[in-house]
Amino acid sequence: MKKTIHTVPPTQGIKYAGSKLKILPYIVGLIGELDIDTVLDGFSGSTRVSQAFAKSGYLTTSSDISVWSETFARAYLLNKRSPAHYRPIIDHLNSLKGYEGWFSEHYGGTLQNTAKRPFQLKNTRKLDAIRAEIDTMNLDEIERAVALTSLILALDSVDNTLGHYVAYLSGWSVRSHKELKLELPLLFVNTRDNQVVRGDIFDTVCNRRFDLAYFDPPYGSNNAKMPPSRVRYNSYYHIWTTVILNDRPTLFGKANRRVDSRDGVSASVFEEYRKDREGNFLALQSIKKLIDATNASYVLFSYSSGGRATRNELFDILRSSGRLLKALEIDYRKNVMSQMRWTHEWTGNDTAYKEYLFLIEKY
Repeated sequence: MKKTIHTVPPTQGIKYAGSKLKILPYIVGLIGELDIDTVLDGFSGSTRVSQAFAKSGYLTTSSDISVWSETFARAYLLNKRSPAHYRPIIDHLNSLKGYEGWFSEHYGGTLQNTAKRPFQLKNTRKLDAIRAEIDTMNLDEIERAVALTSLILALDSVDNTLGHYVAYLSGWSVRSHKELKLELPLLFVNTRDNQVVRGDIFDTVCNRRFDLAYFDPPYGSNNAKMPPSRVRYNSYYHIWTTVILNDRPTLFGKANRRVDSRDGVSASVFEEYRKDREGNFLALQSIKKLIDATNASYVLFSYSSGGRATRNELFDILRSSGRLLKALEIDYRKNVMSQMRWTHEWTGNDTAYKEYLFLIEKY
């Protein structure tokens, strides 16, 4: 069913290195020209793209390996109640008196504390109380997801970071002084039976069929000097994993990261920095493997100028899997889109960060 979409529906999310907020108009515009109904958001992250798909009327599957992404997706894509249903839950959690527990011990700091911490102690006290209370309440799956999503959104608005949790600011940010307060997420009543899948993307596409699959994998840096011991993408948001699981994991390092977020444990094949014997990045082989394994009429693929692949290398992969319908180049700073010319390098002599969208019709 072809949908002519002129506006992007409102979405909600946390500060996120992979956020597609700025390019949502291009994503929605591209697929709005196609005769499709079932769509996959294959690396959903903060779920902004999944939300836009679902709000636009598509039967949406949201998939990611992160438990916090799964929680966001359940709240936004599976909800079929009026948002007012959740107001008493949010009000109750806001009424709780805070206390110093596990989160305060490891992530809370005072104005006099010289150690870098992601939150002020007054807010981790509320976090300790609210997170413990959620586990004692008789909440169904969606109510629980809404409560946890609201908690993460609230924490994201009072943190002391530059947007990730592998390092914290030495001086308290302006927003960290605010009081933690949960708000009702920007929920909507879903009329379709959307699906939420947590797990490896190759397992997600196995034995499933979609009209269109959208992929925005994590990228390994194209900086040849980047050491293989660098922090991996998934570890940027280790705190959200702990908030969801409330499992009090073993921690390490100055940022108090989860042990299971270590680089050798949480790495993605799409971040792989090594090359094969022919000099090709292994990450590119994973991209080709994924596209070939996906049973969909169309694939919309996002990539950035900071990724491992050169534009021509990626073009060769896409061309081997389908017919290229459109290729868009988007300048993040200028928010300008243009048709791409394949003879250029990713950015030529321009060092600006750019995003690329490739729409292919699979053979």
